[in-house]
Amino acid sequence: MSSRLLRHCAVPATLAALLLAACTQPSVPAQATRPTISDEQMLTSIRAAGDKEKSVIDVNPLRDPGVAALQDAAEGDLRTGKYQDAATKLDQALKISPDSPDLLQDRAELAIRLKDYGNAEKLAHRSWELGPRLGPLCARNWQTIVELRQHADDQAGAASASKWVAQCHVEGLQRY
Repeated sequence: MSSRLLRHCAVPATLAALLLAACTQPSVPAQATRPTISDEQMLTSIRAAGDKEKSVIDVNPLRDPGVAALQDAAEGDLRTGKYQDAATKLDQALKISPDSPDLLQDRAELAIRLKDYGNAEKLAHRSWELGPRLGPLCARNWQTIVELRQHADDQAGAASASKWVAQCHVEGLQRY
């Protein structure tokens, strides 16, 4: 009699388990997400664009001693991870020299570290407007815009900005 009782109890228990399983929500398939790159990876790409630009044009303006001291202090803050302090110093330098393309680009790259992406793009574009529009600084300007457009998932904007990076290069004369 006990085996008969167990058979009758097993059927309702199995039925209950099946009913419970039917009541659970099916898992929602994970949406395909685009791979995101870190701010550090963006900055590495930006610096690489400037480093690999071997065009004839490379403008290095004379630096105001006050601006140079603030830039050097900001670099020290960057090395120790004090990004907001570095930003404050670069902002002070920009008050002294507001139309300095290299300062604007440095501040744009720092804005990326501070996750102020909209301002970073504006600063990079302003740097390009005031800069030589050729050479390493130009490449950094446009690579900044490429990275930020990709970060915003604006593939058309990123593709357009990539074309501008290529236009920063000027071939030298072949000398034999």
